[in-house]
Amino acid sequence: MNTAPCKLSPLYDRRIKGLHDDKMEINKKKLEHYGHYSTDDHGFIYDPNFTFSFKSEREDGIVRGFRQIGAAMHGFIDATPAYVNKHSALAGAWYETITRFVPIEFAPEDYPDKEVVETWEKYHPLPGFTGMNHCAPDMKIGFQLGWGGLKKKLEYYRDFNNPADTAFYDGSIELVEATQAWVARLAGKAFAMAEEETDPDDKQNLLEIANMNAWLVENPPRNMREAIQFTAHFQTIDRMYFTGGALDQIDELFRPFYEKETKAGTLTDEEVVWYIASLFFNDTHYSQIAGLTPDGSRDMTSRMSFLVLDAMHYLHIPINMALRVHDGVNDTLLRRSLEYTLMDGSGVDYSLNIGCEKGYAKMGYPEELGRMRAKVGCNWTAIPGYEYPLQDVTRANLAWPLYYALQDAKAGERSLDYLWERYCYHTEKVVDSIKMGYDRHYEVKYRNRPEIVSNLFMHGPVERGLDCSQGGVDIMNLNIDGIGLTTVADSIAAIEQRIVGEGRITWDELFEALDANWEGYENIRLMMKNISRFGAPDSPAEKWAIKIRDHYVHACRDKNTPKHNIPINPGMFSHGEVYTFGRDLPATPNGRFFNDPICHSNEPDPGFAQGLNTFSPSLKATAVGKVQPGYGNSSPLHLDIDSDMLKGEAGIDALVALIHTHNHMGGTLINLNCLTKQTLMEAHEDPTTHPDLVVRVTGYSAFFISLSKEYRQQIVDRFLSKQ
Repeated sequence: MNTAPCKLSPLYDRRIKGLHDDKMEINKKKLEHYGHYSTDDHGFIYDPNFTFSFKSEREDGIVRGFRQIGAAMHGFIDATPAYVNKHSALAGAWYETITRFVPIEFAPEDYPDKEVVETWEKYHPLPGFTGMNHCAPDMKIGFQLGWGGLKKKLEYYRDFNNPADTAFYDGSIELVEATQAWVARLAGKAFAMAEEETDPDDKQNLLEIANMNAWLVENPPRNMREAIQFTAHFQTIDRMYFTGGALDQIDELFRPFYEKETKAGTLTDEEVVWYIASLFFNDTHYSQIAGLTPDGSRDMTSRMSFLVLDAMHYLHIPINMALRVHDGVNDTLLRRSLEYTLMDGSGVDYSLNIGCEKGYAKMGYPEELGRMRAKVGCNWTAIPGYEYPLQDVTRANLAWPLYYALQDAKAGERSLDYLWERYCYHTEKVVDSIKMGYDRHYEVKYRNRPEIVSNLFMHGPVERGLDCSQGGVDIMNLNIDGIGLTTVADSIAAIEQRIVGEGRITWDELFEALDANWEGYENIRLMMKNISRFGAPDSPAEKWAIKIRDHYVHACRDKNTPKHNIPINPGMFSHGEVYTFGRDLPATPNGRFFNDPICHSNEPDPGFAQGLNTFSPSLKATAVGKVQPGYGNSSPLHLDIDSDMLKGEAGIDALVALIHTHNHMGGTLINLNCLTKQTLMEAHEDPTTHPDLVVRVTGYSAFFISLSKEYRQQIVDRFLSKQ
């Protein structure tokens, strides 16, 4: 296998640099309008003149169900301009999501019972009810059928199943027909641009784009470029509808085209790099490279895997790509990815096979299915086309059960045993409420917000006429992410040490200090904060972190959802919203103030290793490895390392060893930034000094300049605190 970096000729170097510069200009316009945005760096084009409206059939204005949404999406796609960029190998872009203009909402009568909603109001979870997307497409379905074939498939199964209500098929067909009309407009736009273009290379490219899209209106892709163009079509429609963002195992997806065409001499590596860079320019959908075959017999690394890394490196914009690590992963690929991260500041993240695959098997599935799961979300994995996991749409904030347990202890028995008993009670209340919400989600989602785009690329929904949230796919296991573990563990450990063990303060003094938000009690706050915190060697907080993890996992796994018996897969991931989930949360015994952020996922808080003469990233990796939920769902490790510490091969060796070690500890995901302190601080002080600095925020990457001050501060805190 050729593992050398692909060298670009002047033509392809110019085209990819043109895409980079175009992305910077697009981002500048978005920031002028929005100020900042702290999500994935979505590939949409901001147009102040874009608008859309759609009239609901309901008096309350809500648009819902396959038929109404199909009609609304038809109009919305028709309103979307035909975008063609002469630097790109592909056509198309999205400008807005339909939900900016159309209230595609759940009807009030379809919400859970009052008791469930009141529980959510008390414990402040993100309950997952109404969650969208968060399943992965099998793009090979589209490659085999094309848009015309997808329409025929829908028509065939509408006739074959002959349902009493044909809304599933009618709305889906209308969506596909609108997509076909848009693809035809892309072809027309490219033809028109070619007529005006004077540069012969750009003119030829525009004609190729035009002819390719004209073919794809009805027909399946015949070669790699057409397959990647079809994928870009999917990305665009997927983003238009609730900003869907999952893709597929990208190197394997395009490998058969690559091998056939390079063998025939009709495709070069630099063309492939340009095609892939054009796809990344189109949008930041999540995808994966490398990993094991389902039977575990071989590593799937191919020349395509290396060309994907090259495309990321040359384009140098936010790209959400994971590399699946296992013991036999191609060492050159792993090291190349790290070399590019050291050069670029950010790159791929690392999805780890032991925690992801063996953990999934604990759910009762064959390990072969775990190997088929690709990392196609911020923190999550799914089997493309076969699984509806709905991961990364819930947050069970475990700090709120601690707050209510403290209130119970204040009014009742003041002991550590009683505090723990009440904490367990409140944790189970919030987890059970999310399960009940999931039961309702299963019953009503399809008639409110159906997965009208994803269904087309899944195995089962079209054949059965069932939304993938409704039993359309064979595998359904829903996720609940716990957050705030370290905040709780450090808090209980501080109580155990300062009140129970040392008697330095009383329960009453603690309650008074918390009620006062520590005002006038700074000495007590510092006493509670300055214990040996979770992550430090031999910290008493570690046993509490494990105990909290174990009880949370038990609450998720002990019982399926009460009505429909849907299994729950526990994860622990906070996204970047640690400030949001700390808002309104009263002061906690770890020294945290009211409204301050909670901890990041299951990680030690910044500063936990200050004063310790050791390599803190290793301590952090060890701590996160010990508190994995253990069922294949992620609890990520975020590493922000000063690249000055990682000079030469020795630095690469250290990172390779850390990645493999964390994998063997049962870790699931590593998000890595390698920056210098000077670059980061300059960009934080004035983001315009480094407008194309790319960082990995959590499981997603973004331009640093695009992030809010709060989100930038998270990265700075992680970097400067010696982790």
